[in-house]
Amino acid sequence: MGKRKRRQRYSGPDLTSHLGLEKGDLLELELGAHADDGNPVARMPGPEGVPVSVMGGLAGEKVRCEVVWINPDAIYARVRDVIEPSEYRVVPPCGYFLDCTGCQWQHVSYSRQLELKHARVVAAMSKYPALSGFGVAPVAGSENQLGYRNHARFTVSRWPENRGQVGFMNAVSRRFVRVDRCLLMNGPVNAVLAEVQGRLSGMSQFSVRASGATGSLLIQPPLPVEAGAPGVSSPPSGQKHYEESAAGRSFRVASPSFFQVNIGQLERMVELIESMLGLDGNGTLLDAYSGVGTFSVLLAPHVERVIAIEESAAGVADAQANAAGLSNIEFMQGKSEELMPGLAGDVDYVILDPPRAGCMPDALDAVARMRPAKVVLVSCDTEAMARDQARMVGDGFKLVSVQPVDMFPQTRHVEVLSLLEWA
Repeated sequence: MGKRKRRQRYSGPDLTSHLGLEKGDLLELELGAHADDGNPVARMPGPEGVPVSVMGGLAGEKVRCEVVWINPDAIYARVRDVIEPSEYRVVPPCGYFLDCTGCQWQHVSYSRQLELKHARVVAAMSKYPALSGFGVAPVAGSENQLGYRNHARFTVSRWPENRGQVGFMNAVSRRFVRVDRCLLMNGPVNAVLAEVQGRLSGMSQFSVRASGATGSLLIQPPLPVEAGAPGVSSPPSGQKHYEESAAGRSFRVASPSFFQVNIGQLERMVELIESMLGLDGNGTLLDAYSGVGTFSVLLAPHVERVIAIEESAAGVADAQANAAGLSNIEFMQGKSEELMPGLAGDVDYVILDPPRAGCMPDALDAVARMRPAKVVLVSCDTEAMARDQARMVGDGFKLVSVQPVDMFPQTRHVEVLSLLEWA
């Protein structure tokens, strides 16, 4: 996953000022379909039909909600009372739900979450004639729907009333929310949170990576932890890397490097990719945007040769350490779109696992010139996924299967594996 997309600044007409609404006002609304941000949308009366994004709602419900933010083109609200509930509504397990906004769907039954994620994938693909109507497989659900994350980025408050406290920023109101335990995080991450809560100063954010399998920690930047009560320890911080474990292999992950947050679903993805590519011990596999070599290392026993391309020097250094004992992996440092053209004719299988923004056009051009037998495109953004799928189909590939994987339960996000074959 790459950097979060920024919301583009609205430059159209002011659609909301004439409504006379203020933050804190209550609205009674009937909710429509879920938008891309995961929230259902209602429409205000009037010719403009100003959209109201309702956090904590479900499509088809009638709710009483509180206005929390007003933009010129849209209104944001949160559910206060449910007048006519959806059959899919459940009690959110987290007391911070809707204050924190890190989870969009804790109030939605898990089976319905998977259906909504499936619908997001279908909707993104339907925008392209070459993809519209393609059969998307059901979303592969996560065994752990809570406590699955090995990585958190926390905010530290600088406001006088809660200075040094740790939590998250509400994505809509930008208000700080103190969090003493995040239900999405694994035990070691929450243990760090408990140790430092209320004891930090002089910083605005910090990141925690913690393996539930190895006990290894990576906390950056170094924490200026203030003295606490007797017997209260301070976690070590400032590490250069930590050790994670997946599918029986140990992985070194440096601070700048990416690693999947849900280990159980990562292992499932590796199994799916191996099956989709039909690896039988033969051929050459190209792993583009290879990061710390996760796919390269775990799939190397199933091919003759692996070529791994990664732009980050830290990622390549990690990957080389992670490949200890494997002699059939060649690591190349550089941009995938710049190095791939020199590999034409040498590759049988390709894995494309780009950042959230998707593949660069030059990278897709290079794959088309290679004409590998099979390609698996790994996408964590549905819009980028559909764009890249359509580009590859236009270049001569055939879309064979689309398998969504729920890496991020309780949120709107979904990972997708797409299999394409050279036609």
